[in-house]
Amino acid sequence: MKGLNGRLVVVNQYDHTVLVVDASTHEILGEVSVGVNGHEVDLSEDGQFAYVPIYSNVGAGQPGTDGRQIDVIDLAEIKLDRTIDLGKAVRPHRALFGANRLLYVTAELDNALYAVDVTTDTVVGRIPTGQEQTHMFVFSPDGTRAYTANISDGSVSVLDLVKQDLITIIPVAGMVQRISISVDGKWVFTHDQLEPRIAMIDTGTNEIVRWIDIPGVAFASTPTPDGDWLIVLSPKSHQLFVIDLKTLDIARTFDLPSSSIGLYLRPDGACAYVSCIGSGKIAVLDVTTWEMLPTIDLVPGVDGICWIAP
Repeated sequence: MKGLNGRLVVVNQYDHTVLVVDASTHEILGEVSVGVNGHEVDLSEDGQFAYVPIYSNVGAGQPGTDGRQIDVIDLAEIKLDRTIDLGKAVRPHRALFGANRLLYVTAELDNALYAVDVTTDTVVGRIPTGQEQTHMFVFSPDGTRAYTANISDGSVSVLDLVKQDLITIIPVAGMVQRISISVDGKWVFTHDQLEPRIAMIDTGTNEIVRWIDIPGVAFASTPTPDGDWLIVLSPKSHQLFVIDLKTLDIARTFDLPSSSIGLYLRPDGACAYVSCIGSGKIAVLDVTTWEMLPTIDLVPGVDGICWIAP
């Protein structure tokens, strides 16, 4: 399938590696060892480097090692290029490049979002979230705000990236996981971990305007680039739900392999990838036809994913 041409960058927690995989043939093109453990990854604008925060050898909130670095992979050579030291142990987890070309990364143990200048490999900003276990985040379309999902505090923090300040904290539930934002920036979605529902937050008022009820507890979601659909991962149900964002009804449901943990949508919206950490499989949904494609069979431990266009 021509639309599958390209490469995937896949973080493997168990093997402490980053894999580069041919998305069409499923061949592993290269493997790089990183610290213990990387979970997530983001790419430089030119696709030359992958940035992998080194989190911990355990999950969120559990006692274990405390990472303090971001490992940088040269994707042309498929080798470790360098390591960025964040200055102290903070369990960095999610990293995303902002509109200002700074790399933002959650500093979970510091209750903050750090801004890193990758030209000097230094931390140039700290934005407090005011909450614990700040794990994942998204940007507003104009790049001036960030919204963080704070797991154990069950909240969303709204951050001003220009002033590097906390705007407000939105209480959501007893526990939340992951976060997404609509294409137009009007809505933020985060996922109650105790009830099968998704909070829909109005970014104009920073208030929950409604709950979207679903058949199983959601872990992650992502909107399609056309703004019409919200793809939702429910690991306990082993399913993907596709929500019509006009009606907020479930339009489609797809079955998944067990132990699904990560959801990544290609920037062009053509395919969604679901990493299944226990089985080592990556499930592939063709969003253009709404059909599940053959899984990419790797090794157990697969987690964060990024796409490199051909």
